[in-house]
Amino acid sequence: MSADEWSIQQHCLSCSRQLASSNYNDRPPATEIKLLVIHNISLPAGCFGGAYIEQLFTNCLPLSADDSFADLEGMEVSSHLLINRQGDVTQFVPFDKRAWHAGVSCFNNCENCNDYSIGLELEGTDDVPYTEPQYQSLVAVTRSLMAAYPGISFDRIVGHSDIAPGRKTDPGEAFDWRYFRELLYR
Repeated sequence: MSADEWSIQQHCLSCSRQLASSNYNDRPPATEIKLLVIHNISLPAGCFGGAYIEQLFTNCLPLSADDSFADLEGMEVSSHLLINRQGDVTQFVPFDKRAWHAGVSCFNNCENCNDYSIGLELEGTDDVPYTEPQYQSLVAVTRSLMAAYPGISFDRIVGHSDIAPGRKTDPGEAFDWRYFRELLYR
């Protein structure tokens, strides 16, 4: 895809599929977007493909579809973006809105990371390697976000585990930070 296809217009990624979540609210007034948080998700845990992640973020998850879903009853979560195993990108929440992805969190002594961050989910688990298409899409998306939101710098791209240590482990040891950064810096 060309750089234009990865552009951000009106707080939406132009090449992404748009699927609206109601799990968001307004950011605090005059809040600068200055952090990118990388997560992972799979539903059921360790299973890839299917619509369960999208259904979770849009409050349509059939809780009876898997025993593990009982823990998700009443949970309202979202992310700005999801990159699936094939590298396809879905946007759930416009970037100027506050998606509910980080939970209790802190970065550089600034709490409530949802207020000033963009949440990006990779379909995966802590211990299964991510795919090359995911890395390629992640790099393109990250470059677009950095161009549109200059507060997101190289040192302000973190994992969920970095902002919620002891509580979260994603994107996990399977995420190759070195490789991601090499691609990003090119």
